Parts: sequence; C-alpha cells; structure tokens
Amino acid sequence: MSVTETRPTTTEAPLPGRPRGLASRARWAVADGWAVAGRDLTHWMRQPWEIGFGLLFPVLMVLMFVYLLGGSMSVPDGGDYTEYLMPGMFAMAMVFGLGETVTAVTTDAARGVTDRFRSLPMASSAVVVGRCLADMLRSTLALSVLVGFGMLVGWRWHGTFTEALAGFGLLLLLRFALVWIGVYVGLLARGQGAISVIQTLEFPIGFLSNAFVATATMPLWLGTIADWNPMSSTVTAVRGLFGNPVAVGDTWITQNAPLMAVVWPLLLVAVFAPLCVHKYRDLSG
Repeated sequence: MSVTETRPTTTEAPLPGRPRGLASRARWAVADGWAVAGRDLTHWMRQPWEIGFGLLFPVLMVLMFVYLLGGSMSVPDGGDYTEYLMPGMFAMAMVFGLGETVTAVTTDAARGVTDRFRSLPMASSAVVVGRCLADMLRSTLALSVLVGFGMLVGWRWHGTFTEALAGFGLLLLLRFALVWIGVYVGLLARGQGAISVIQTLEFPIGFLSNAFVATATMPLWLGTIADWNPMSSTVTAVRGLFGNPVAVGDTWITQNAPLMAVVWPLLLVAVFAPLCVHKYRDLSG
C-alpha cells in the first residue's frame, strides 16, 4: 500500500511592523521618513558648529560683495546694488546646500548607517525622504538668517507680503529640487570624491547666472548659457516679486522667468526623486 505524503502549505508572512493597504503604507512611509529626519536634526544639535559655519559663509559673501565689490558693480536702471544682489545671494545659499546634502549622504554610507537602515523593516523611501525633510528645515533656517542679515545691510522687499512669501517659496522650491540631486549623487558615488566635485561645481553653477551681474554684461554665448541656468530663472522671478531691480532680456527664457522658476525645479524633482528611491533600493549591502 502506498502512502501519499501531503506537504503542508505555507504562506509568506509579512515583515513585522510592515502594514498592508495603500493608506497604511503611506502613513508608515511618512512616519519612517520623519523619524530619519529627526535623527539628522539630533545629529546637527550635537554638532552645532556645522550649522554655524553653513550660516556664516553666505553672510561673509554678502559682506564681500556689498562692501568690497559693490561700488564697481553696474545695476539695471541705476538701482541699488544691495537690493539687486540679495535675491541672488538667497538663491546662491540654496545652491551651496547641495554640497551639504552630498556630504551627509556619503558620510552615512561610509559609516554603514545607510546599510543598517536598509536592514530594518522600514519604507524604502524613508531614508531619502527623511534626508530631504531635514535639509529643507536646515535651508529654511539658513534663508531666514540671510534675510535678516540682508535687511541689516539695507535690503528690503517692496512688494506685498503675499508676493514676498511667493518669492521665498520659489527659493525653497529650487532648494527642494537640488536636495534630490544631492541625495542621488551621494548614493551614486558613495565616496569622498563626490563631495569634492560637488563643492567645486557649486561656484561655477552659482556664478554662471544672473545672481551677481546682469547676463547682458557677459559675452553673448556665455550670457545665453547663464540665462538657461535654472538658478537665473529663480533669481529673476524672485527679484520681480520682491520689487528689486530686475534685468530682463528679450529672449524667451528671460521673458518667461516666473514660469520657468516653477518648471525647472519640478522637472528636476520628477527626474531625480524616482532615481534616488530606485538607487537606494538597489544598493549593495
């Protein structure tokens, strides 16, 4: 007589703490992302000198351009150079944060923190989203300090309060897009070399724009490149919202700067945010 062996049927159990359902998974991802952001904020509180230096550097640049170089700078329609400069400096501060993002991501990867996060039952997007949240809070603080210092050296906005809020919103939108680029570069390179490259590129990216001088003063080919720098669209749009001197050329990109100040960052986020999440999921242990 033959005996037929019946094997028990098993089903794969979900990971502990991993919720089911779209709404539950979304809440889980947000909670995990905020937890990672809180970890980064705690790290900064324990090393306040890092934030202090990040806040001091743009201030030193303002002092240099206003008091050392401002007297030789030409401003459209003979306006005040300080008021022309400060919106560009606000945008420059957003660009400088790119190196800080890459540094934080590569440091976590080198210390094994990123791999430890990957071993936990948490949303795969939580690390990159948490990094983004923490950097946006830090950038908001840096922008607030720079705005206050700008007012001390004579900068003012002349539009409505709503227009001023819209201007600050465009600056933070640019920073939001740059955060995703920084996270992707940090995950892609995972080395000290990436930090050096990004910190080196911050200056040409910032200076090859209309942040400090009008692009009309540049050679035609160089001015065209500067006009198509996403930072230039943000600076032009912000100057208009603040009621500060604006140099608007006759090209399509300069005439549509307010539109492109929104389109450029959204396009960058649409490209680099999915790349960040995908790259994080594919990291080797």
